[in-house]
Amino acid sequence: MTPDELELRSKSFAIRVVKLVDALPQSAAGRTFGKQLIRSASSVAANYRAVRRGRSTKEFLSKLSNVVKEADESAFWLEMIIEAKLLPEPRVCGLLQEANELTKIFAASRKTASRPKSPNR
Repeated sequence: MTPDELELRSKSFAIRVVKLVDALPQSAAGRTFGKQLIRSASSVAANYRAVRRGRSTKEFLSKLSNVVKEADESAFWLEMIIEAKLLPEPRVCGLLQEANELTKIFAASRKTASRPKSPNR
């Protein structure tokens, strides 16, 4: 997957989350979980955009670590929505799968980027 495709995928994830949150009940739990989920999911997209504009390897890895953390947090809030039965599981499971996949992709990217560079390269 190219960086452009990944940027689009992370932005699409955030937009899908916004639409899901609009369907949550207007209860205390629905509002709280929804607010946290929108914050973390939009942060995935915003921080990945910042990753692509990093000025140094240190900054790149720091921003990428934020992306991993926020993608994983998004998965947590989606799990909470399912477990609290705020929405039917089938309505949420696609986004939960995407959050988990994004977490794995970004974590693998961070691991690759943090490897020491070979002197032969």
